Amino acid sequence: MGAVLRVNQVAPCDDALRGAACVLREGGVLVMPTDSVYGIGCAATPANPAHERIFAIKRRDRAQTLPWLVADACDLHKYGRDVPEWAEQLAHTYWPGALTLVVKASEAVPLEYRGADGTIALRVPDSNLVRALAREMGPLATTSANTHGEAAATTGAGVEPRIVEAVDLTLDAGPAPVGVASTIVDATGSEPRILRAGALNLAIEV
Repeated sequence: MGAVLRVNQVAPCDDALRGAACVLREGGVLVMPTDSVYGIGCAATPANPAHERIFAIKRRDRAQTLPWLVADACDLHKYGRDVPEWAEQLAHTYWPGALTLVVKASEAVPLEYRGADGTIALRVPDSNLVRALAREMGPLATTSANTHGEAAATTGAGVEPRIVEAVDLTLDAGPAPVGVASTIVDATGSEPRILRAGALNLAIEV
């Protein structure tokens, strides 16, 4: 079985951050806690073999793309382009938190991480642990840590043993504070469109 490390999302210790960053830097795959649910991810660097491994471990169609967890709200403009003002307002209100914004990808996003329509999904999680890793390593390409089609894990102990064994390191922070997947909003047009009703109950007005 893969290595499991107990961590604190709010106040992660330096040793945990160094260990997780080392795995990511070497092209490894992590299971990590977030504020919403547990995720399986890697550093979103070009030609990273861990990117392909995630699809195999999750048993997910390669035609789909992986959302990015980023460190700060300013990353919305670094990795997105032509971001509408209303989307900026949503990010200002709900980041860090359980809101994912799908935006047109900037040139800073490698082609292999973009959707077929040239988009990228971005979220700043309310997790000091994940944000610290993203500040050091750059964006983390991440999806929920479960077999595709199964329920997302909301605790470290709830991650499928098969997945724990297949990844390089599992960071276990106990129960995820929210325990519900993020709300996804399409921010590529002039008006918002909710793609997935998740943790946030959004009443969007433009």
